[in-house]
Amino acid sequence: MNRAGIRLRLLVLTLLLMPLPCFALPAQEDAPSDLHLNDPKPTTILVRVVAHGSMVLGKDVGGARVTITDVATGQILATGIQQGDAGDQNQIMRTPRLMEEAHYSSRPSAVFTATLDLVTPTLVEIAAEGPLAYPAATQRVSTRAWLIPGHDLTSDGIVLTLYGYIVQIEHPKSVGGGLIAKDDVILRASVRTLSGALVRPHGDWDSRKVHIYGELLIGTKVIERLQMFYSGDKASFEAPFFVPLPKDAPDGITLRVVAADPSSGNFGLAEAKYPVLSERLPSKRSSP
Repeated sequence: MNRAGIRLRLLVLTLLLMPLPCFALPAQEDAPSDLHLNDPKPTTILVRVVAHGSMVLGKDVGGARVTITDVATGQILATGIQQGDAGDQNQIMRTPRLMEEAHYSSRPSAVFTATLDLVTPTLVEIAAEGPLAYPAATQRVSTRAWLIPGHDLTSDGIVLTLYGYIVQIEHPKSVGGGLIAKDDVILRASVRTLSGALVRPHGDWDSRKVHIYGELLIGTKVIERLQMFYSGDKASFEAPFFVPLPKDAPDGITLRVVAADPSSGNFGLAEAKYPVLSERLPSKRSSP
């Protein structure tokens, strides 16, 4: 190969090995214009407090108190009372639905609504207690959830479930006097779900699946367990018992009514205290 060919080859090789110039576009020196990314965004959250296996806690039972708290700071972001009705019984209790379909909000029902101005994702604790009209049956539940600015929680919202029953002793009355020794007295009580629905045979809340009984106590000792039967006329449960003598119950007696459904996890009870008075002659049956 002559010298000219050698030089030509060296020139080509040199050109191949030379780095190519970079044609990348220069980065913008200025930050993008303000897109309001850091402005507070109104974020609506719905909370529904419901009775386990039943309806929504509405005005009939005093509703439920809901509190939303910022977990990081402990600041209360919103609090108030769930307002409205218990919901449509047919829709809630009897209508089949897919998992993603609304359960409680397909028809109007009680709900707590809050609109928060959020700048960043916020972990909150949402707590509820109720039913507020029945302090002896009041339960409390809470959960944690992330709230994302601008993303509303609607439809059913956050559903908080309370377990238990509202049990009320309707007779004998614990106010205005005691019980007469040796009297044959009727113990009567009503049982409802925490949303206020009556528990009775053959209904959506079937009392045949619930253990409902009474107890007569002297001090802390159970003296007698009373089997209670449903009374259709008054939509309540009844059992007769005899009042003990004053010498056996110097500090009076306590009546307790228990409603227990282990299969659902719902339990409730009511207690009332009564002084025992000396017997009277002739003995007279106490009427409801």
